[in-house]
Amino acid sequence: MRPSGSRSFLFSSPHPVPTVPLILAATGFTPLVILLISVAFIIGAIVGLRLHAFFALIFAAILVGILNSVLTAGGPTLVQSLDAVMAELGTATGKLAFTIAIASVIGAALMESGAAEKIVRRFIAVLGESRAPLALMACSFVLGIPVFFDTIFFLLVPLARSLALRTGRDFTLYLLAIVVGGVVTHATVPPTPGPLAVAELLKIDIGASILFGCAAGIVPALAGLLFAGWCNRRNPFPVSASLPPGTVVPAEVPESALPGFFASIAPVVLPLILIGVSSVAAGMPGKLSPDLAGALAFVGNKNTALFIGALIAVGVYIRQKSIGWRDAGPVIGPPLETAGTIILITAAGGAFGAMIKLAGVGESVRSLTTDFAVNPVLLAWLLACVLRVAQGSTTVAMITAASIMFSLSGPTGFTVHPLYIFAACGYGGLSISWMNDSGFWIFSRMSGMTEGQTLRTWTPAIAVVALTGLAQLLLLSAFFPQLGR
Repeated sequence: MRPSGSRSFLFSSPHPVPTVPLILAATGFTPLVILLISVAFIIGAIVGLRLHAFFALIFAAILVGILNSVLTAGGPTLVQSLDAVMAELGTATGKLAFTIAIASVIGAALMESGAAEKIVRRFIAVLGESRAPLALMACSFVLGIPVFFDTIFFLLVPLARSLALRTGRDFTLYLLAIVVGGVVTHATVPPTPGPLAVAELLKIDIGASILFGCAAGIVPALAGLLFAGWCNRRNPFPVSASLPPGTVVPAEVPESALPGFFASIAPVVLPLILIGVSSVAAGMPGKLSPDLAGALAFVGNKNTALFIGALIAVGVYIRQKSIGWRDAGPVIGPPLETAGTIILITAAGGAFGAMIKLAGVGESVRSLTTDFAVNPVLLAWLLACVLRVAQGSTTVAMITAASIMFSLSGPTGFTVHPLYIFAACGYGGLSISWMNDSGFWIFSRMSGMTEGQTLRTWTPAIAVVALTGLAQLLLLSAFFPQLGR
């Protein structure tokens, strides 16, 4: 027993005990703690709780707001934080919703009208069957701009199988050629949702991001194709193994039943040209008449350009099916349903990024990385890579990494052009694909490969693309840090 009136250090202290918020504030670690907790929450929610990516990201944004209110002296109230999350969600939706929705309509119309198949056949006809792997890679690269990767794979695998049945070899090469072309544009070229969200987060002109993504994607795609050839020799996979016994290979659609090549490719190429011309015109202030500059800005706006592309794509579909515009609902409705989910995910990612910035994460991480002299391109790639390995989704990994990098930009921006950060988030979001990635299972099931065979083909092929992309970006950013601006 203690003597009456005595005080024990176990029960009381003459000095006030500092609280956790005070300790964090004194050390300056509050934003870092908020960042680590929120990222851990996203990974745990998706991997552990199997929560939908939208809820994982929006709950993470709310969590950032709550932690910022509780741990930051003089910070916003809980209600203000919640209102900020909803406001940022609305802002992100307004920037992304129409673009993603209209791009999904273009992709669906290309598939349903036969335009996508026409593009593939023309590429193979021009390059020749001996260069079929290059043709498949190029088709996947081009179609990956408006069409989701899994849809491209469903379209092109039967063609790869048909080629392999005729030649009796190279099925692995054909499959991986499709993969390496499609994943590059899936991860680095808007209006694909992931790159589109990253470009919006980093405040990059959409035309510049399209041009840079396409140009910077050529070398990684070719490197992936070279690996595909090597892998094909080391891991030959007979095409017969991809077909269950008794499977009847469907007959090819006759050429006469497909639309013309220029009508087929116009919905993809024309919007890119319009957006690109508008971006170039915007970089020449005073050199064009106000009327011409205004007209180019209007038709080259990403929403206008993609809407024109969608009108052409749906028009081709209507002509091929010999129906009226009133009957075009079946090709417009379903892709909008798919787009709705993607819009929510990308908008939630945008809200998360905005809340991370509001919490002051950027200044803390920026000072930390300055002390260790971390290359921002490498940092963006590593962040996306860790998130990709942890939870599987390229889109979620890219958006989350870009959200963190956006908070680091500061008033003076990055030490390199933000386009390098944009592409680094994309290639890092590819990095290592394994069994927690839906694409892994699509490739495995569609090709007929076992999990082990998929790990020896699909996984290293994507890693080669991601590492080549990183090496290229590090090299370019070292010699041309600001891309001539």
